[in-house]
Amino acid sequence: MSSKRLVAYFSCSGVTKQVAENLAEAASADLYEIRPEVPYTKADLDWMDKKSRSTIEMNDPASRPAIAGSLPATEDFDTIFIGFPIWWYSAPTIINTFVENCNLKGKTLIPFATSGSTAIEGCEKKLQDTYPELTWKKGRLLNGNPSPAQLTAWIKEILA
Repeated sequence: MSSKRLVAYFSCSGVTKQVAENLAEAASADLYEIRPEVPYTKADLDWMDKKSRSTIEMNDPASRPAIAGSLPATEDFDTIFIGFPIWWYSAPTIINTFVENCNLKGKTLIPFATSGSTAIEGCEKKLQDTYPELTWKKGRLLNGNPSPAQLTAWIKEILA
């Protein structure tokens, strides 16, 4: 029996969305967009503004932005790739909303991210430390729109 895969992702600018779509195709996976109930504006994402919404959320460990629409039926999947842009060296807090509101026990979880300058290892460690009861595989930074062949090679490597 082949495993059923899901690529769940959060994207504001479209960069992570493009990578998620390509990853879903390479992994023969379903695709789910983690959309905030209140969409982010350009002003919300101004990391230079200490009063911007994203800065306030990232400085509040309890922040859990609401997700629009219904969550995916995670019981249908064995492997879930979770994608996001890296904000302030971390996964955006809406990723915590997703993880806490989906039944992910017994699933193989694989983070992937896009970032202008930050590596994924710190994000992975925070997710693993916050959710130690879940099964995490090593993730990857997927910048520069990796080719289908590169994505397929990574998927085979990570799921071997």
